[in-house]
Amino acid sequence: MGKEMEERLFQSLEIDALLLTGTPNMRYTVGFTGEGYVYLSRKHRIVVTDARYTAAAREECADCEIVEWKKDGYYATLTAFLQKDGVKRLGFEDSAMTVAFYNKLNHSFAEKGLRDVICVPVQDKVDFCRAVKTEEEQNQIRRAEAIGDAAFSRIVEQLRPGLTEKQVAALLEFYMKEAGADALSFDTIAASGYHSAMPHAIPTDKKLKEGEFLTMDFGCRYQGYCSDMTRTVVIGKADARQKEMYEIVLRAQQTALAGIRPGLTGKEIDALARDVIEEAGYGKYFTHSLGHSLGLEIHESPNFSSREERLIETGMVITVEPGIYIEGFGGVRIEDVVIITEDGCENITHSPKQIIEIEKEKERYR
Repeated sequence: MGKEMEERLFQSLEIDALLLTGTPNMRYTVGFTGEGYVYLSRKHRIVVTDARYTAAAREECADCEIVEWKKDGYYATLTAFLQKDGVKRLGFEDSAMTVAFYNKLNHSFAEKGLRDVICVPVQDKVDFCRAVKTEEEQNQIRRAEAIGDAAFSRIVEQLRPGLTEKQVAALLEFYMKEAGADALSFDTIAASGYHSAMPHAIPTDKKLKEGEFLTMDFGCRYQGYCSDMTRTVVIGKADARQKEMYEIVLRAQQTALAGIRPGLTGKEIDALARDVIEEAGYGKYFTHSLGHSLGLEIHESPNFSSREERLIETGMVITVEPGIYIEGFGGVRIEDVVIITEDGCENITHSPKQIIEIEKEKERYR
């Protein structure tokens, strides 16, 4: 976040200073990736941390003053600068700050005689500054998504009846790390058979069986930025019902991808895919939003959802993931990540989307 954006925040929220305690916004504003907090005012840019992170902070945050808190207390630096800057209204991340932290902060203010400082919640406004990604951010997400593509190409070669969901998830995670991932962006989902009807299923010891769906939803972090993708395959040959479900979900996604463009609301884009599924008679089985933004966090705003009234802008990065989930039978989800362009979107997920049937008799699966 540049000085100009900070000033717009100060003016629009009518705050004198901003306290950041959540890792994504600390990293976004000043580059700090450790533990501590960041204080921003019109006069000062301060990173407060402890001895574990001071050396790294000096490298990451060249334009900030790095303060190592010691016996004088965690909040001493903050209260000192609030007094020095004459702060009356302090913005804080209400979604990131715990109640315990908030109470300790106010107790510290009272001890230092700062009884007239008003804490102003600013979470949504600060988060939304990250909605439009720079070219550098887009490239980091492209790299993270490419790692996911590489992992998918490898896992397809290893799938076979008898593997457990946990083993599939572990292999995906290993392949992403081996391809250069720094970390996972969320807990990997590998859900087979009736488990695939649960959009956020947790991998179990259930074994892959012939004739069942396997849904894999996975992602990684590269240089702090997240990827996300989902592919559904069939172990063995797909039957007529599975093929129908799969083709409907694929058609819904393709329709949305063709219609996405800046200037539409998230609600309008969600409807592009939802209408296809509803017209096919499966509307009640599409139980979540079409997509979510991602970046330094796996779930950011705005969304492609039936409630999203905000306009989609060029440079936003959002998932497109329609699904059909039938309890007791199984589910299909296909998910790609797109970058919103001036006249549409760029799909940065390149794994194949035609239905894949994992047939054990093929030599490579023996």
